[in-house]
Amino acid sequence: MSEWDHGTAGSDATSDDAELCMLQADPELAGMFFTEALDHLGSIENIVLALESAPTDVRLLNDVFRPFHTIKGNAGALGITSVQEAAHEVESLLDLGRSGKHVIGPAEIDVILKAVDVLTEMIGGLKRRVDGQAAPDSTDDRRALIAEVERIIAGGSTAAPPPPPVSVAPREPEPEMSFAGFGPVPAPEPAAVHPGASAPDARIGGAKSDAVKVDTVKVDTRKLDNLVDMVGELVIVQAMINEDPTLRRACDERLGRNLNQLKRITTDLQRNALAMRMVPVRQTFQKMQRLARDLGKKSGKTVDVELSGEETELDRQVVEDINDPLMHMVRNSCDHGIEDAEARARAGKPAQGRLKLSAYHHGGSIVIAVADDGGGLPTEKIRGKAIAQGLIGEGDPLSDNEIHQLIFRPGFSTADTVTEISGRGVGMDVVRGNIEALRGKVEIRSVAGRGTTFLIKLPLTLAVLDGLVLRAGDERFVIPIFAVCESLRPKPEQVHEVQGRPQMIQVRNSLLPLVSLAELLGIGEVPAPAHERTAVVIEDDGQRIAVLVDDLLGKQEVVIKSLGLAFAGVRGIAGGAILGDGRVGLILDAAGLVELVSNTSACVA
Repeated sequence: MSEWDHGTAGSDATSDDAELCMLQADPELAGMFFTEALDHLGSIENIVLALESAPTDVRLLNDVFRPFHTIKGNAGALGITSVQEAAHEVESLLDLGRSGKHVIGPAEIDVILKAVDVLTEMIGGLKRRVDGQAAPDSTDDRRALIAEVERIIAGGSTAAPPPPPVSVAPREPEPEMSFAGFGPVPAPEPAAVHPGASAPDARIGGAKSDAVKVDTVKVDTRKLDNLVDMVGELVIVQAMINEDPTLRRACDERLGRNLNQLKRITTDLQRNALAMRMVPVRQTFQKMQRLARDLGKKSGKTVDVELSGEETELDRQVVEDINDPLMHMVRNSCDHGIEDAEARARAGKPAQGRLKLSAYHHGGSIVIAVADDGGGLPTEKIRGKAIAQGLIGEGDPLSDNEIHQLIFRPGFSTADTVTEISGRGVGMDVVRGNIEALRGKVEIRSVAGRGTTFLIKLPLTLAVLDGLVLRAGDERFVIPIFAVCESLRPKPEQVHEVQGRPQMIQVRNSLLPLVSLAELLGIGEVPAPAHERTAVVIEDDGQRIAVLVDDLLGKQEVVIKSLGLAFAGVRGIAGGAILGDGRVGLILDAAGLVELVSNTSACVA
């Protein structure tokens, strides 16, 4: 039995109140404990998954033991006995494994991972209570965990004594595997290491090399967000000063040099402030690795998860918000995509399925790829379900890609039975909604029998946007550079009219819909022939349209501002920005404009 007195429900309540009082007495120290404990728990999962493949590796056992020991010690110092008690039980089990008195097997791995979940829930609940929020009671989960660990320790191990400690040798490189018939996923570009960022560990969960010493300071994220906001305001004011007509008329060489120096310093300050918000996707990927392992056990499949580009950095808010979409995609790949061992044997595939998570830079954006080597999307089954649900007609001429996009419709599922993992038709519509809310988009590449790849394309940051400034009528607009294919002054012979109204434009060998931006958005404009204006070709998800504007005012990096709830549902508008002349320019949403053109009969005057 444990040396700890588990007590009764009444004493648990008294203990919880005492813990809360101690934490509230020193909020700063409590915040440090919460942050460090959750960091330790996040690192444990990845090491445990490696330990599952090499349970006799004492080095890995030590790497799992140390975080639990640290959490126990810190919790004890603060008087958080509930966390201290749970961490102590798991620490005791790991200590027996380190000394060779207990063999670490599947039951032990499961209980260690369960301990990570329970401790994360407990610490998260404590943090919410300190902040004055309600939190679920995790007493029963804690008791169940302690009882299970005690049972495993008391039962000992019937396995043969462990062999002498061995080190895990690096795996031989496997031949590059092409997923979904589109070739290997591009290797990630080397990620820039920002000041204050720690270098990646040389091995999973290991201590950092003594040769590399990086000083870090933990800062409340709210302070960082406030700093970024204030720097954004500084950039806006600097642009307004630079565009001030009085200063422009001054024609003073010294003033010009000083203004240029101010612009350089402000730009560098903005880049450094944004770099402080950038975090690697490593921890999110490691969560998906754990999720795939648990889903594989539930469905009776073995899934090998390969990670690539974990050091790729994204805005902290993007990393947090991408967690749910990735979870749904991994769940779908494990449940629907990767076949069971019998089906894989019939297809001549290894019994173990492969899931690859990659992150890399591409064209000024970040791409996150979720690729499996399963059976691919069932195109005809998707078409049949869509016809049955009235989403498409029997004779609608849709490409395979258009059919695959139907899986993002709310309530759509091809599963024959509902399982605890998936099958209710919820999830993939959430994926698209969450990704579009981040100004990103998702693409599907699937080949029958070879697998499916989901490509999530995201902006580097949610605070700043590289845009092309346009004028339509008396209004200014900003469209993201990544959505612009080209701009041109159309010749009369390129414009095709329908009933005397130009509605199509020929760009090289393609015929594209042509629409006036001013008319599309319902703002006033002075009618002018199409060949006297500028056509901007924009693209979203493979669809291209040409938008007529009155003028291109240049490329500009703008600070994105929310327009509030009043404009939240306006299709085609993604936000606002304060331009150099002090006026507000609306930021256009390429996906929304394409949808508007598809759903409206608007045409140029």
